[in-house]
Amino acid sequence: MHEKVTIIGDGQMGLVLADALVYRGVDVRLWGPFPENLDELRQSRRSGRLPGFDLPPEVRCESGEDAALAGATLVVNAIPTQFIRRVWSRLAPHLPGGIPIVSVSKGIENETLALPSRILIESIGREDPQDAHDEVVLSGPTIARELAERRPATMVAAAQDAALAERVQELFNVPWLRVYGSDDPLGVEVAGATKNVIALAAGMVDGLEAGDNAKSALLARGLAEIARLGAALGAKVDTFFGIAGVGDLATTCFSPLGRNRTCGERLGRGESLDEILDDSLSVIEGVPTTQSVHQLSQQLDVDMPIAQAVHEILFGDLSPRDAIHRLMSRELKPERIG
Repeated sequence: MHEKVTIIGDGQMGLVLADALVYRGVDVRLWGPFPENLDELRQSRRSGRLPGFDLPPEVRCESGEDAALAGATLVVNAIPTQFIRRVWSRLAPHLPGGIPIVSVSKGIENETLALPSRILIESIGREDPQDAHDEVVLSGPTIARELAERRPATMVAAAQDAALAERVQELFNVPWLRVYGSDDPLGVEVAGATKNVIALAAGMVDGLEAGDNAKSALLARGLAEIARLGAALGAKVDTFFGIAGVGDLATTCFSPLGRNRTCGERLGRGESLDEILDDSLSVIEGVPTTQSVHQLSQQLDVDMPIAQAVHEILFGDLSPRDAIHRLMSRELKPERIG
C-alpha cells in the first residue's frame, strides 16, 4: 500500500518526522492550528522552532482541515498534550473513519489526568465501531535537533494490534531511525510523560552544580518512581527499562538540547519559572505534566518523592537546594524498584 500520511502539528517532532517519511517516498501533508505559521513554513521551508532545518519541498503544508486529511491512510498526532483536545475536536468532523492514528505527544492532561491516546479517543468521539481509529504510540529518546541532522536514534511503536505496530515500524524505517515494536502502549505513554518531570529535576542538579554522582542517583531513583506509577496504572514494569523508559529518560536528563532539562537548569541557577516559559519558543511539557503526576501519585498512593519535590519547586515555595537536602535526609530504607 502506498502510504499518504498527514502530520498534525508543525512543531519540532512534526517537522523531523515529515523529513523521515519523505525519505521513504511517502506522500506527506503537514497541518497546524495556526495558518500564519504554515504560511511562513510553506514559503521559507524553515521554522524558528528548529533552526537550521529545511523542510523538504515534497511536504505539502495545508491550512485547511479537509485538504490536509482527504485521502490520508494514516495520521500522526504531534500536538502538545495540553492542546490535543482543543485541536482534535476541531479536526474530528473532517477525519475519515477508520484511519490509524500515531501519537508522538508526551504528557498527561491537567484537568482529566488522561494520556494522549485517551484524549484522542474522547476528542474524536466516534461511537460506530467501523469509524473507530486504531492507535499507535510512537516514542523514545529522540532529540529533534539530532533527528533533523539525521543522527542515529531509536523509537518504540506500541499498539495492541501487532500488525499495526509493524506497519508503523516499517513506515519510519530510515537509515538514521530504528523502530522497535511493543504491545504496551500504556507503559510507553506513561514513560514518555513522566521522564520530563525527572528531567526538570536533573536540570536543577546541573544548575546547582551538584555533580554527576547526584545526577546519576536522581536518574536511577527517578526511574523507580516512574516504574511505580506505571505499574499502579496497569503498565508492564519491563517497559520502563527499555528504550521508551530508561533510554528516553537518560537522553532527556543529560542532553543540553532537552527543553525540560534546560528549564530545570535555569531554575537551579535562580531564574523564575515565568521568565523561562516566556522565553521558550516551544512547550515545556514537563511543567504541566508535573501537576498531573502529582495528582495521580496522590490518588493512587504511589510514593514519588522526586516528583513531589519538583511540584513544590514549580508551584510552591521550595528551593531546588532545599529540595536536595530534603531528599538526602529521607529515612534510610532498602532500594526498591517498581
